[in-house]
Amino acid sequence: MITFFIGLAILIVGGFLYSKLNEKIFSPSLQPTPAISKNDGLDYVPMGKWRNSLIHLLNIAGTGPILGPIQGILFGPIAFLTIPIGCVLGGALHDYWCGMISMRNGGIQMPEMVKKFLGTIVSKIYLVFVVLLMLLVGVVFIQTPGDIFVGQVLNSDTSASNIIIWVVYAFIFLYYLLATCLPIDKIIGKIYPIFGIILLLSAIGIFFGIFFKGYQLNEVWETGVFGVHPNETLKFIPVFFVTVACGIVSGFHSSQVTMISRTTKTEKQGSTIFFGMMVVEGFIAMCWAAATMGIHNLFPNTVSQDATSMVGAISRDLLGSVGGIIAILGVIVLPISSGDTALRAIRLMIAETFKLDQKKLKNRLILSTGIFLVAFGVLLWAKLSTDGFNILWRYFAFANQTIAVFTFAIITVYMIRKSKPYLMALIPGSFYMFVVTSFILNAKIGFNLSWTISYIISGVLTVVFIAATIWHGKRKKRLDGIIIDSIEEKELQKSNVTQKQ
Repeated sequence: MITFFIGLAILIVGGFLYSKLNEKIFSPSLQPTPAISKNDGLDYVPMGKWRNSLIHLLNIAGTGPILGPIQGILFGPIAFLTIPIGCVLGGALHDYWCGMISMRNGGIQMPEMVKKFLGTIVSKIYLVFVVLLMLLVGVVFIQTPGDIFVGQVLNSDTSASNIIIWVVYAFIFLYYLLATCLPIDKIIGKIYPIFGIILLLSAIGIFFGIFFKGYQLNEVWETGVFGVHPNETLKFIPVFFVTVACGIVSGFHSSQVTMISRTTKTEKQGSTIFFGMMVVEGFIAMCWAAATMGIHNLFPNTVSQDATSMVGAISRDLLGSVGGIIAILGVIVLPISSGDTALRAIRLMIAETFKLDQKKLKNRLILSTGIFLVAFGVLLWAKLSTDGFNILWRYFAFANQTIAVFTFAIITVYMIRKSKPYLMALIPGSFYMFVVTSFILNAKIGFNLSWTISYIISGVLTVVFIAATIWHGKRKKRLDGIIIDSIEEKELQKSNVTQKQ
């Protein structure tokens, strides 16, 4: 338990102190936010701080902070330290600065932000990458809640031959379509606070259940620093950080914070909404990691169970039949409340990039229908293929962390241009550059190279990433200076002409 409590202290105390530091460095202003200056009653809609916070928490907390830690804890109790440290120094910083930069720049979405800070060529690559990621998120977050509901709540077969599973998928699709097309405050803004309460109650129930049940948690000094994963071919770096994404760092969050940047009333609220809710997600990840370790120690045979089965086993063992169902419903709510905003984000990104008018419902329906047809095709393949979901999840996890590298680069360039301590963003960004490259170079779904070769190539690519990001940031800063000097010179000339007259 000691390692677990140390991790919680890092998460809570470290999160509070680091949030204050980040807020001080960014320096929120009193200028009107996009929610006020661009209020259109559709995507730019001012909402209260706590309403935004609950909506944002549900947006970012998909099945990642549950299924990820359930799989990641197999590396041992080191997860109780890496989750909170990574969450505070990486994930919360990532979410806060991305949301605040978007807010300071009129609520622009990630493709436009990449274009502004990293260049046109990089933005085109990013757009393809992020749309594919959002599509995978939407599909994964249709299949997982559907399968959990049918399997754990209805106790029915989840295979493709069962008509019930397709009926449940259809209902989720219908809800996603409504949430994607209607104004953000009509569905998302109204039901998410209710979902948020269910989510928090289930997480708190799991937390206290660990102690009431007397679960035994291992310590890092008992198992060795990195422990031994049942699959000894999996390396802690990078596999752990790709597996446990949403509780530590998640590139998917960048698409969500930019959306909420359009509904936040003041810049001062950003610390609670963006930084604070990521810390809460870290807490959710810690709870499920601890519960998984506890039940593994109590019932060793559960180690071989898949992650979705573990959700039901943990919930029922800790909370009983009724409480277990509530916890499972909370887990179902998580992916649904992320999948809808993922598909909404695709609509916003495509519309913004190609300047498509979205004020008319007809236009939103046409664009959304095209997106949903592609999503259904991917879902059909994943359900009918023997290893479809596992392949889908691996690509989703890799793409998710790769997107985070783009975001860290944006934050670094922004901080260089503003003469702020950019190493705060560059260090976690460089670490994840090494993680994603070494993972895809070694993985069977990638280049299938040996770990030694993968590490060497990744090290070289990471050094290139560091050098290129710093060079680009300083170049942008010089150009900023030239533009400012040019403006000042023009103003001075105008002033001289006025004085002569």
